[in-house]
Amino acid sequence: MGRENIEKYSKRYALLKTLAGFWHNNIYYRKVIVLGRNNISPDHHIIYAPNHQNALMDALAVLFTSEGQPIFLARADIFKKKFVASLLYFLKILPVYRLRDGFSALRGNDEIFDKTIDVLKNKNGLVILPEGDHAGFRRLRQLKKGICRVAFQAEEASDFKLNIKIIPVGLDFSNYQRFRQVLTVVYGKPVEVSDYHQLYKTNHEIALNELRTKLYTEIKKLIVHIDSMEDYEAIDELRAIVNGRYSDDIRYPKLFRDRLLIDKLNSVKTSMSESYHKICSLSIEVKNKARELKTEYRLLAKKRHPLGWLIMGILGISATFPVFLCGSIFTLTFLEIPKLQIKKIKDIQFHSSVRYGISFGIALLFFPLLLVLLLIFVRPWWLSVLIFIAIPVTGLFSWNYSLLFRRIIGGFRIRKYINAKNNDFFDLMRNYDALMNLIATIQE
Repeated sequence: MGRENIEKYSKRYALLKTLAGFWHNNIYYRKVIVLGRNNISPDHHIIYAPNHQNALMDALAVLFTSEGQPIFLARADIFKKKFVASLLYFLKILPVYRLRDGFSALRGNDEIFDKTIDVLKNKNGLVILPEGDHAGFRRLRQLKKGICRVAFQAEEASDFKLNIKIIPVGLDFSNYQRFRQVLTVVYGKPVEVSDYHQLYKTNHEIALNELRTKLYTEIKKLIVHIDSMEDYEAIDELRAIVNGRYSDDIRYPKLFRDRLLIDKLNSVKTSMSESYHKICSLSIEVKNKARELKTEYRLLAKKRHPLGWLIMGILGISATFPVFLCGSIFTLTFLEIPKLQIKKIKDIQFHSSVRYGISFGIALLFFPLLLVLLLIFVRPWWLSVLIFIAIPVTGLFSWNYSLLFRRIIGGFRIRKYINAKNNDFFDLMRNYDALMNLIATIQE
């Protein structure tokens, strides 16, 4: 599979996508929530336009929640080495040349443009991240014109008969870097490029700008967008304080709860500025004090931590400790080894991409080898298979075990604060209650 036939179906790529997608959707993330798939039709010529906050994980989020073998565009400088270029073409990634690559290199985009037309005609789906580069902020930045230019030029080259549809995609990560988080992917209603055909024929630049503005508006509807630079930290933390417990909710995802909360805050900012600033102030105070006291927001929300329940929890985790130890083989292998490489990477938005890539690479080597060794040394064969299946199952159990252990210890810690009449803890609870009461007031 090379550049010349990148739009063709590849069985080897299909196998890799299946394996990598399983790891991505079921192991790396604890839950992947996908909404709006009904907005995608395999009969349409589609360009996907996701927001770009988490490096390569943004592209993978689209790849592993959509059908087929979509083609991606990436900056050309990563294609310099022949082996790397061959690998990227196999992974269905095409280069895009920029002015910084040299004026002469820009002519290479003509060939890439011809290939994107083949991709669109073949109905593979083309993925372009219209913000250009990534940034670890929950905010949609200005879109580049490139995606609109590709759409219009492809239509023009096909005599405006493709009827290309741009699918806005909203991506939301419960945490950008951590393992076993929640990913929410929302496919919005298609933006019809044909609506701008006549305008494009009259004035290219105005058509590009209007399509870009429309696309920006549609993507913004699907993501958490915190417009305020000054109060960004407070508002971002408020999402966790108020809606953190809804992270796994599929019926009404946290993404939409966060959007509603932010909309209310924006309204309060203009009509009740004193309340707005009080909410932001309390959010930061609760964040700092909770971290100082090593207390989670979910524990603050519970109010009561019955001693009997905590003791039962300790008995439960004590009884299952051998399973935890067994599962730790899995978690240590796939979590600790990637950390060695991550430490070398300055851009933290790439940490998740590297962690996923290394952990999946280890899995491709580890599991086949493990299965062969078990079949050789363990009898009967079905016992080998059971042990093989048990390794990842106990690994995920080990992860959840660690979370439960942390919450039980957190419950005991809170009881200790209460019994010792810890003033810092009581200040934290007063601020937390005051904050929640203010939020309840603005949401009425």
